[in-house]
Amino acid sequence: MGQFLPFRRDGATVYLSGQVCEWDGSVTYVGPVLNTPEGIEAGKKAAKICALNLIYRLRQACDGDLDRVDCVLKLGGFVNCLSGFPSSPLVINGATEVFIALFGEEGWHARTAVGVSGLPGNASVEVDAIVRLRS
Repeated sequence: MGQFLPFRRDGATVYLSGQVCEWDGSVTYVGPVLNTPEGIEAGKKAAKICALNLIYRLRQACDGDLDRVDCVLKLGGFVNCLSGFPSSPLVINGATEVFIALFGEEGWHARTAVGVSGLPGNASVEVDAIVRLRS
């Protein structure tokens, strides 16, 4: 969905481009995330898919060896929502949970979670990341 690299390395730092909740070539969650328990839960599932796509790209950046990951520095989360949506952090927790489950303490990160009026492919969620590798 555009002309860009999936990641860029600068020394030990990997900058991962935003990944939407796409699986098998299709966006799995589309449109705005609603501020209901069901909507927030669906948004969290979308964020988990974004995180899995980031890990796939991170694995490429690590030449197939995720043991090279030293720590996750930062996630940026974008939630497709209506104006005034207060639950972006709850939605992006879905991605955070994946990184902590995979990397333990080193998966904890700084984070941004913002609401936006639209995302590529009308995806519900997009997440990007910055990761430091071991030398």
